[in-house]
Amino acid sequence: MLRKVKADKIINTVKEMCIEANLELAPDMKKALISAKENETSEVGCKILSDLEENLEIAKNESIPICQDTGMAVVFVEVGQNVKVKGSLTEAINEGVRQGYVEGYLRKSVVSDPLERVNTNDNTPAIIHYDIVDGNEIKITLAPKGFGSENMSKIVMLKPADGIEGVKDVVINAVKEAGPNACPPMVVGVGIGGTFEKCALLAKKALARDLNSKNENKLYADLEDELLEKINKLGIGPGGLGGTRTALGVNVETYPTHIAGLPVAVNICCHVNRHVTRTI
Repeated sequence: MLRKVKADKIINTVKEMCIEANLELAPDMKKALISAKENETSEVGCKILSDLEENLEIAKNESIPICQDTGMAVVFVEVGQNVKVKGSLTEAINEGVRQGYVEGYLRKSVVSDPLERVNTNDNTPAIIHYDIVDGNEIKITLAPKGFGSENMSKIVMLKPADGIEGVKDVVINAVKEAGPNACPPMVVGVGIGGTFEKCALLAKKALARDLNSKNENKLYADLEDELLEKINKLGIGPGGLGGTRTALGVNVETYPTHIAGLPVAVNICCHVNRHVTRTI
């Protein structure tokens, strides 16, 4: 049976998600930060992690953003094929972002044209990715993305012969090049396979995956662990000032690809790896 959802429901949900994501860190990220502090061996690194923890409490208690860069709104939407939205779904999502950033007093960071650089003054349009799935629900994941870390992302079209060692090199080199610019401790999203644009999307989606989860394929679950270990041995550390906790987690997502290619994308996020999911 076809289920109808009013656009107002989507607008209000997205608005609330924008504010929530920017004011309070997701539970998996909080847990990862606490664990990092407990295991950091550098005195300076521990101090930075303590400061970050204090910053989270201040943001929560005073209802102010965790970070001054409240990001560009990236939205992943799974739409059940038995759902009909009364109105435009895209317009509803953008209106929710608009209201969330204006009413939540969040920084507006979007310009209407990449070269003319005129601010839209409401943080729209959002970046929206749709998937049609079974069922009669709409699942929305909002992941506001700051550009200090976004600018450190990489995409490389490897040859199949480069194999898993080539993939590891791409990820490690991307983190090395990012250094302190990605505001470590960071989360590293890795996309492998598909095409040029698909692997980039996989890397973005990987960042929104719960850090307590692992890739279902043991090969890639092991790769996540190995990459995290190697990244944390780079010595970049919290704030880029040295230490053993450069990354809080590495998430890998994959997709089938062409016989002639091995696309790899690395999307890095700082410790403010914001993500909120709600189902309507």
